[in-house]
Amino acid sequence: MNNWELLSQSWRVAIVVFGLVFATASVAFLVSRIILLLERRFQRTQNLWDDAVLHALRRPMIGFIWLQGVYWAAEVAHKYSDAEIFSANDMLLELGFVFIIVWTLFGVIKQAEEILTSPVKMKRPMDYTTVNAISKLLRAVVAITALLTVMQSLGYSISGVLAFGGVGGIAVGFAAKDLLANFFGGFIIHLDRPFKVGDWVRSPDREIEGIVEAIGWRLTTIRTFDKRPLYVPNAAFTQIAVENPSRMQNRRIYETIGIRYVDVKEMSNIVSDIRTMLENHEEIDANQTLIVNFLAFNSSSLDIMVYTFTKTTQWVKFHEVKQDVLLQISDIIESYGSEVAFPTRTLHVAETVRIDREERRDGDEPDKDPGREHDGGARNRRRQQGNEGKAADSGAVREPSGAGQETTLGDEGES
Repeated sequence: MNNWELLSQSWRVAIVVFGLVFATASVAFLVSRIILLLERRFQRTQNLWDDAVLHALRRPMIGFIWLQGVYWAAEVAHKYSDAEIFSANDMLLELGFVFIIVWTLFGVIKQAEEILTSPVKMKRPMDYTTVNAISKLLRAVVAITALLTVMQSLGYSISGVLAFGGVGGIAVGFAAKDLLANFFGGFIIHLDRPFKVGDWVRSPDREIEGIVEAIGWRLTTIRTFDKRPLYVPNAAFTQIAVENPSRMQNRRIYETIGIRYVDVKEMSNIVSDIRTMLENHEEIDANQTLIVNFLAFNSSSLDIMVYTFTKTTQWVKFHEVKQDVLLQISDIIESYGSEVAFPTRTLHVAETVRIDREERRDGDEPDKDPGREHDGGARNRRRQQGNEGKAADSGAVREPSGAGQETTLGDEGES
């Protein structure tokens, strides 16, 4: 003690402050270890809420210990110092205490949200979208209450703030009507629940289709199938039709298959076998509507309508089932020696038309040939006269071989 009195006042204050901070750190460490041990012990029990409360309290409790220890250290320093900063110790303690309470409540809300939506911790987990909306609402209530408390601690009148909010709310409402429309649109989504996070939604009114990733109070985030984020204001969902394919019970196979006209005699057997195949298919829901009928005489085919539903709703597996059904239908058609039709055109020419054309062609030939024969005869005569002229010049005349026979050179040779 004598040595303590020998120290200056500043040293003594520094040692006391250091001792308080060290003691605060030690107590915070011990409290953290105790809470961890309690969490491990309570994890063995079937009660989930004690684990959630302890986990939510651990860090705020440590923060509260540090807040109280620093406050005591600041009070000790304030006794030996006239610095203005230490005059705000009480106000900072109140604000810190409000912050600790808000921190704790936020942690409890988060832990409750995880428990209520976890299929591992709950036998019948609640809908994530509903729980998320309630947790956001609770956080908003806690934050607004804390804000009003802080304003009261800082010396502002809460009644005046509320009065200003009532009068200025009208002006704010007109200025932020779109924001309020989105807010109430999000409230309607949470209330009606036309879709939830993870659902595949699309709208026939707008180009909106994808997987819902988040539902906020202002907008909804949708991930399109080309992996682009699409942000849709919540007010839009109050004005458009929304389709939720994720809630479908079955997927539909609706196909029109055509066979050739020459296979019309096998139509009844083909339709019957296709219907039997679908009724016995393990991936086809026979309890739903199943239609296989001769539909129509098409321009190039005889059409068969196939209308049925699969048991699965998964996109990839549905196409696997559809492929198997179509291949089996193809095998049934081929088993009767028939073929699947494709667009063709056959031109039939009547036999009487063909005969008339041939007769007309034969009748036209004499009208055209006289000119050709005339030209041909003239050329032959000129060729014959030329040959006779050559024979007369050469004097080569052959005697007739007998009475009544003509020479090869003509009459001119004999004269």
